[in-house]
Amino acid sequence: MPDDTFYMNKALEEAKRAYAEGEIPVGAVIVCKDRILARAHNMTEKLIDVTAHAEMQAITAAANGLGGKYLDECTLYVTLEPCPMCAGAIGWAHIGRLVYGASDPKHGYTEFAPQVLHPKTEVVSGVLQEEATDLLKRFFKERRK
Repeated sequence: MPDDTFYMNKALEEAKRAYAEGEIPVGAVIVCKDRILARAHNMTEKLIDVTAHAEMQAITAAANGLGGKYLDECTLYVTLEPCPMCAGAIGWAHIGRLVYGASDPKHGYTEFAPQVLHPKTEVVSGVLQEEATDLLKRFFKERRK
């Protein structure tokens, strides 16, 4: 049975796809019963949509794949701590477990909206944090040149 690191590596693959496309490198994977239901990455530039975060794309794809809006038996793996908007969607989708890599003290939900997740959602942070953080730092360093 794969562990959190295995699936976070899959989310990092998505983040690298975003990076290659000029998007902020955040990737997400939704898993249910050891099966990947959805893979996504940020698409805000491509779709010209500020709500096209990796988590939002993954939640929509997973709900469509399951044929229902509640993902209570699923785990969302995302490379960056969700923003309040995404945390709200995670809460409304009743996602059973959230696993994220890098913390986001400037825009993350834990600082600004810690109450938005569903009360039963289990949260694990810091999985492959260094890899996720390094990718984000590299992206923004290149953008500032």
